[in-house]
Amino acid sequence: MSMKKVRTVEEARQEVINAERAFAKSMADRDLNAFASWLSEEAIFFTTLTPLRGKESIVTYWSRYFTSVEAPFSWDPEIVEVLSSGTLALSSGPVRNPAGTIVGIFNSIWRLEGPGRWRVVFDKGGPAPTPKPSAQDK
Repeated sequence: MSMKKVRTVEEARQEVINAERAFAKSMADRDLNAFASWLSEEAIFFTTLTPLRGKESIVTYWSRYFTSVEAPFSWDPEIVEVLSSGTLALSSGPVRNPAGTIVGIFNSIWRLEGPGRWRVVFDKGGPAPTPKPSAQDK
């Protein structure tokens, strides 16, 4: 009889944090193949007005972000939540330009597609939040 190790939600959460950081590192390292390895075959990215459907379509479009020596942007997860089932997760955080200024927010949905193998199934960015004026600005 085999004893199957059950992961906790916190362990799954850490796996997603690690996956998101490795995904972001693929951009920093200018490695399109590594970037592609983090995408589900049926992923959908809301990069354009018409969603990019499927890994091949996403990689073809996103290859434009891998042509320069310096990455045009970077990201890092601030919020990661995993369903109790440990099979689906949300990752969200700031997108920064090369100078480090926050220029947007990313939101990615990750799905567990094999033991310890998380892949992005949905990705949608948005504008950076506008700071609220302080009392002294009014």
